[in-house]
Amino acid sequence: MTFRNGLASLLRPEDSVLVLIDHQPFQMANLNSHEPQMVINNTVGLAKAAKLFGVPTILTSVLVERGGILFPQITDVFPGQEVIDRTWVNTWQDPKVVDVVKATGRKQLIIAGLWTEVCVAMPTIQALGEGWDVTVVTDASGGMSVEAHEVAIQRMIRAGANMMTWFAVLAEWQRDWARLDTVPGLTDIMIQHGGGSGIAYVWEQQLLNTPVPKN
Repeated sequence: MTFRNGLASLLRPEDSVLVLIDHQPFQMANLNSHEPQMVINNTVGLAKAAKLFGVPTILTSVLVERGGILFPQITDVFPGQEVIDRTWVNTWQDPKVVDVVKATGRKQLIIAGLWTEVCVAMPTIQALGEGWDVTVVTDASGGMSVEAHEVAIQRMIRAGANMMTWFAVLAEWQRDWARLDTVPGLTDIMIQHGGGSGIAYVWEQQLLNTPVPKN
């Protein structure tokens, strides 16, 4: 087994490309591995992070007329961008998607989608076999059950995939707080989608701007 380690193994925004797969009502209706709203929150946070760091993001659905459109919270991040609709269950067998990914010239492929055990596992395993460096964002994905999600993660790890959560991806893209151009946008994403960390930051700013009472 080849271990993923060393500085070069960390995600770099200039080498990353994100594919968001099938975040649609049909899949959400039987999402049981996570609280559904949390998956929406995490996926939108991930999408906003990709936009902030200039990471090309491919949006794709399957049988949109039956399965429903991608969640508008996601498409609103990329207004006017085409959503590639497929008949292939396995995104990586659809040349429309793969050609767009390859055209970016990037090799750090980041995937999130519904369901983990089907629409995430299939393209991940195929892309790994073709030499791609694949990261799966586990909390912007979800399965039909906790077991289905976790078994799929183990299957993809054995195939060589890297597993991360959405905020870890954001932090790895930022890497250095001296990259000041992205700090305001990162802070805004944290406030909107980072739960308690975002609330704590707002509170901290309030305290820093509150005069200390004088005796």
